[in-house]
Amino acid sequence: MRKLNVLIAGSTGYIGIQLVKLLLTHKYINIKFLCGSSSIGKKISNYDKSLDKKKLPKIVKFNKDYLNKVDLIFTALPNGEAQVISNYLLDKNVLIDLAADFRLKKASDYLKWYKQKHKSLKNIKKSIYSLPEINGKKIKNYKIIGCPGCYPTSILLPLIPLIKKNTFNFNNVIIDSKSGYSGAGRNVHKKYVNKNLYESLSAYGVGFHRHNSEIEQEIRNHTKRKINFLFTPHLSPMFKGILSTIYLDLKIGFSLEKIQKILNDFYKKEKFIKILKVNSLISTNDVINTNNCHISICKTKYKNKIIILSAIDNLIKGGAGQAVQNMNIKFNFKKDEGLK
Repeated sequence: MRKLNVLIAGSTGYIGIQLVKLLLTHKYINIKFLCGSSSIGKKISNYDKSLDKKKLPKIVKFNKDYLNKVDLIFTALPNGEAQVISNYLLDKNVLIDLAADFRLKKASDYLKWYKQKHKSLKNIKKSIYSLPEINGKKIKNYKIIGCPGCYPTSILLPLIPLIKKNTFNFNNVIIDSKSGYSGAGRNVHKKYVNKNLYESLSAYGVGFHRHNSEIEQEIRNHTKRKINFLFTPHLSPMFKGILSTIYLDLKIGFSLEKIQKILNDFYKKEKFIKILKVNSLISTNDVINTNNCHISICKTKYKNKIIILSAIDNLIKGGAGQAVQNMNIKFNFKKDEGLK
């Protein structure tokens, strides 16, 4: 099998660096171009010393002429920029976006939540939002793949199978998520200049975080149901990892054990989803540097209430790893190629 020639746009951000590291271990990938803006002419090892002895091209400014020389484009750019690149795609190209440009299926929703007009309306219908374990089989028919956000990944993986089975009260769902500060990007220290990121926990986007739209859209798409949920994200004093805590009121006839069985059955063939023993107290440390999602169902003092814990590495399962997973499905590579 020949190697794919790949261009990575936005290669020096936290997710871009993580993607480079994963692709270097992939048998069928040749990194042809690394693109940036303020980093043009530099080596990527300037941004991560572990890449110092790797054979990688110097960073260049994106040029649409490069698309003639590559099969696959990964974009890990500020919102809106992947849309522009998508307008230049050739028939031979596949684009996998790690930002939010092709997550929402309505241009009006994108304007509402991201405060900018979509720059590639024609390509919205040509794209697919792909959480691999949920709808990965469909992506072979698409040339533009939008990867989920990190918070929605940790939330949708446990919730969608349970919504499909109508297991809990859809009017009272509370989601509390805590992320490492890398989730806010390389400029996180400029964004939160007045916060001590290394020693404090901070809530942000309370009630109106952008990922609300993505979570609601995908729940409706996959279950045809609407749920009322409250989602609050937090930045925690760690570099990476996400722990989401989800509070559910079970419907009559469903027990903690039944919920456990539903999730086990749904994900029994999925390599990266680990449904742990009931009441397992998981942490982000269990999943750091992996493409795994660990899920634990926990009892409470009320028989009809449960707590679901879900942990991922936000830069891998919630970012670069999920992009590689989608690529592997699209091009018929082994599921775990580049993700071992």
